[in-house]
Amino acid sequence: MASEKSTFQLESYESSSESDLEKAHYARRKTSTRFHRGKVPSTYSSSSRESSGSHQHLLQTSPKKRRSGYYFYRVPQKVVKYMCWALLSTIIIFVLCLIRASYTSSRQVEMGTVEKSPPKPPPWEAFPFLTRYHGGIRSLISRKENVPEYPHDPEEKPDPEANATTAVNYDRSLPKSISFDPYATVGVNYAEKLECFLDPKDTVRIPRVHYYPGVMKGFPDAVMGSSDVLGLRNDICFERFGRLGPYGYGYSLRRGGTGAGLHGDREGAEDVWTESEAISEVDYSTVQWAKVQASCATKNAARYHPIEHAGEDIFVSPKTDEKETMGADSRADESEDVMRDSNLERRAGQNRPPAGNQSSADPERSKKNVILLPRTAVLIRTWWDFHYTTEDIIYLRSLITELSLLSGGEFTIHFLIHVRDDNVPIWADQQIYDRILENALPAEFQGMGTLWSERQMGLIYGGIQESFFRDLPVHGVYRSTFMPVQYFSHLHPEYNFVWNWEMDVRYTGQWYHFFDQIRKWTKAQPRKGLWERNGRFYIPSVHGSWEDFKQMVRVQTEMGTDSPNNIWSGLKTPTGNSIPGSSSTQQKADTPVWGPEPPLDVLTDQNDPQPPTTHEKDKYEWGVGEEADLITFNPLFDPDGTTWFFTKDITGYNTTSSLPPRRAAITTSSRLSKRLLTLMHRETVLKRHTMFSEMWPPSVSLHHGLKAVYAPHPMYIDRDWPPAYLAAVMNAGRNGASGGARTSVYGGREHNFKGTTWFYDAG
Repeated sequence: MASEKSTFQLESYESSSESDLEKAHYARRKTSTRFHRGKVPSTYSSSSRESSGSHQHLLQTSPKKRRSGYYFYRVPQKVVKYMCWALLSTIIIFVLCLIRASYTSSRQVEMGTVEKSPPKPPPWEAFPFLTRYHGGIRSLISRKENVPEYPHDPEEKPDPEANATTAVNYDRSLPKSISFDPYATVGVNYAEKLECFLDPKDTVRIPRVHYYPGVMKGFPDAVMGSSDVLGLRNDICFERFGRLGPYGYGYSLRRGGTGAGLHGDREGAEDVWTESEAISEVDYSTVQWAKVQASCATKNAARYHPIEHAGEDIFVSPKTDEKETMGADSRADESEDVMRDSNLERRAGQNRPPAGNQSSADPERSKKNVILLPRTAVLIRTWWDFHYTTEDIIYLRSLITELSLLSGGEFTIHFLIHVRDDNVPIWADQQIYDRILENALPAEFQGMGTLWSERQMGLIYGGIQESFFRDLPVHGVYRSTFMPVQYFSHLHPEYNFVWNWEMDVRYTGQWYHFFDQIRKWTKAQPRKGLWERNGRFYIPSVHGSWEDFKQMVRVQTEMGTDSPNNIWSGLKTPTGNSIPGSSSTQQKADTPVWGPEPPLDVLTDQNDPQPPTTHEKDKYEWGVGEEADLITFNPLFDPDGTTWFFTKDITGYNTTSSLPPRRAAITTSSRLSKRLLTLMHRETVLKRHTMFSEMWPPSVSLHHGLKAVYAPHPMYIDRDWPPAYLAAVMNAGRNGASGGARTSVYGGREHNFKGTTWFYDAG
C-alpha cells in the first residue's frame, strides 16, 4: 500500500503541476545553455522544485543527452603523417619545376630559340630600297649634272627616266684615273716636309691612291651630315684598283701583293703604276712598317714640338735609361734589327717619335719663327688572337701610309692589343710580354704594339668600386674602353692628341683628307650653342644650310618646342638631371651649357676653362680657333630619361640626391686631347670616378668645360625614308634633340639605324 500510495502521489503531483513543470523545463533549458557558455558547474538548479542530483543512485543510468549537430573526427596519426609527406613532396616538386622552367626559358632566350609570334615589323621595313649606289664607273657624270635618287620631296615623284640605268658600253675606254693629293703645300712659317720611303735606302717611293672625276648617275646624297659642311670631296669617285691597288690589291703574292683582284674586269688597274716610272708595284713582303714609320719621324722631327719628358711604365721597365730608348729610335734607319734592339719599345708599345737633333734645330727655329705642329697618335684597338685577313692588311697599310708616311710624320700609328687572359702576367715578365707581342701582330707590323689586360688596369686604377653592372667588371674592356688609352697617354705625353680607332672602321675616301678636314672644321666651331648642336642629327634636306640649322637649335633651346616627346622627359634641374615622377608641366626651354657643368657636390676646378663673357653677350667668338678636346662621329646626346641600357653605369660619384650631368656618344671611335685624357686619368686615379665607355669622355668634357664637338660627317641610308619622318625619328628627344626623353632613338629604338653607314649595329 505504501508503494502504491507513493506512486499515486507522484502521478498526482505530476498531473497537478503539469504547467509548472513545463515552465521549469523551459527555464532550465535556457539557463543551462547560458551557464554552459559561462562554464558554471552543472549542479546548479534553476528551480527550488528540483533536488540535487547527489541523492540519485550512483549506478543510475544517466538520461539520454541531445545529440550535437557537429562532430570532430580525429584522423589517425599514421594517415596524417602520410598526408604531410605527400604535401611536402608536392611543394618540393613544384619548386623544382619552376626552377627548371626558369632555367630553360633563360637558355632559350640566350640561344634565340623562343617560339613566339613575330613582332610587328618597324615602319622603315616598308620603305623601298635605293638602287643607284652601284651604278659602275662607266656611268660617271659631273656632280652638278647629277640628279640624286635620294633624298627627294615626298610629294614629288622622282622622274624614272632621270636615273634610268644606261646600257654599259664596253667598247668605250675609261678615262685615266688621277692621283689624289690632299697634302697642302708647307707654308713659309713651317719646317720643310721631307719625303718618306718604304725602304731604308730611300729607293721605294710610296704610291698614291687614284680617283675618277664625277659621281655615278643618280648617286644619292648623304641623308645625315654633309660633305660640303666639312669640306670633304664629294665630286669624285674611288674604285677598287685606284683605292686599294697601291697597297697590294690587284697583283700576285709572288710580286709582293695580296693575290686579290686578279680575275674579272681589270681595266684601269695599271693606271696606278704607269703614272710615273719612278713608282712601281711595291713588294710588301719586305716592308717593315715600324722601321719605316720611325725613319719618317726622324727625318721630319724639326716640324714638331720637342719631346721634353716621357712617361715610364713602372709595371714593365722601372729602371730603363731614357737615353737608351731615344738612341734606339734615332738608329731606326741604320739597322735591319731596329724593331728588336729595344725591348722597351715593344713591351710598352713606345714606338715614340724621335726628338731629333734638338740642339741644332732650336736656333734654326728661333731664326725663322717656325710654327711647330702637334703630334697625334692613332691607336688601333685589337686583341692578342685577332685573325688578320687580307682586307685587314690592306686597310692597315692604307692607314700607315696616308696618315703617317705621306704626311711627314703628323700621325703615329700604333696597336693597342688586349690580352684577354688575365692570368698571363704581362706586367711582370719580359719574356712573356715579348712572346705574346710577337705572336699578336703580323710580321710586317712587328714593333708597333702595346699589350694591356683588364687585370693590369685593375692594378693601375685600383680602389674603384665594383658594381658588376649588367654582370660586367668595371675594369673590363666593355665598360672601361678608355682606361688603357688614358694610361697610354700618361706614358706618352709627347702626343697632343690620340685617336681611338676600331679595327672594323672603313672609309672609301682618303684617310688624311678625312682626318684633316674634320680637324679643321671642329677647330673653327664656336662654343656658343655647341653642346646643343652636338645633341642633334643634322639632316640637310630638312634643316637646310648649316647656318639655318644653328639658328633652329638656338630657338629650340631658348624657346622650347611643343613636341609631345617632351612629355617623356622629366622636369630638369639646374644641372640637367630629371626629377623622377615629374609631370609634363615642366618649363619648355632648356638652359644652354656655358662653361663647366660639374656634379652638384663637386667644386669647379680652377684650371678648367671659363667663359670670357656671358652667354648673351658672346658673338659666337669663344672657341673659334681652339682645337677640340673631343671629336665624335655620333651626336653627344643626354642619356638622362632615355631607355639607353647604360645610362646609370656610373661609378664613384655621389648619386644620393641625383645623378651627375652626363653626355654619351655611341661608338668609341673618337679623338681625345692630352688635356682630356689627363683629366680622365686623374679622375680615375684620385677620385675613383668612371662611367660607361661611351659616356666617360663626353661627361668629363662636360664637367670640366672642355670643347667637345660632334662632326656631322656624311651618312647614307639604304632605303627611301621620307626625310621629315627620318628627322622626327632621329631627333625624337627633348626639344628636338636626340636624347633626354624615353622617345630617344638611343636604347630601345636603335633598330632605326639599320641600313645606315655609321653605327655599331647597322648591318
